[in-house]
Amino acid sequence: MASPILGIDIGGSGIKGAPVDLSQGELAADRVRIETPEASTPEAVADIVAGVVEAQRSHLDEGSAVGLTMPSVVQHGIVRTAANIDKAWIGVDADALFTERLGRPVHVVNDADAAGVAEMHYGAGKGVEGVVLLTTLGTGIGSALFVDGQLVPNTELGHLELDGHDAESRAASSAREDEDLSWEEWAERLQRYYSHVEGLFWPDLLIVGGGVSKKAKKFLPLLKLRTPIVPAGLKNEAGIIGAAWHAQHLG
Repeated sequence: MASPILGIDIGGSGIKGAPVDLSQGELAADRVRIETPEASTPEAVADIVAGVVEAQRSHLDEGSAVGLTMPSVVQHGIVRTAANIDKAWIGVDADALFTERLGRPVHVVNDADAAGVAEMHYGAGKGVEGVVLLTTLGTGIGSALFVDGQLVPNTELGHLELDGHDAESRAASSAREDEDLSWEEWAERLQRYYSHVEGLFWPDLLIVGGGVSKKAKKFLPLLKLRTPIVPAGLKNEAGIIGAAWHAQHLG
């Protein structure tokens, strides 16, 4: 078996990392999770990521690559947006920052794109042709769009304007929690969002990821769409697995 590749998923509340067996698409050891610092500046986050790598060092080859997700648009390793992270990240060459800090090659990718790649190779999208759209419902709404298995990166469909609002401010999982919406009330907002998205892209499959996907039976049956919509197969491990996949294939 090939040596595992470390995948790290940077989220608003926690930074999680684990070695990944890419032949199986599963974690090769228990993940390590460290709280995201309140001031999530590049330097502070780099220190936490270094701690995650150190905790998993025994599972890694010396100098092996690391894949890392960011909740932002990432173009060729450079962070372009910061909707849910510290604004100091904008314009930072994250590939270079983490490569220097960790002393090993690092490849940074948008978090939803990483989750999407994992689902297409190992999860709910495996073997599906045509147009597949994954959305992650969490603090915001992330998106990953695929055409015949090829990723169209950085789609950011959570920021579509709907009824005068940023879509994720109304339909993200955090909106349900913050406004204490019932599953039925939240499903009405999801209906509006997904109806709009399917009208734009006519996907062959919609995949719903993020932590709330574990409760998919509470809201997906309430949606009336022409597109099949299914929960993610890899749940919250998708970002870690997809980050590792990117590190192997971009290295």
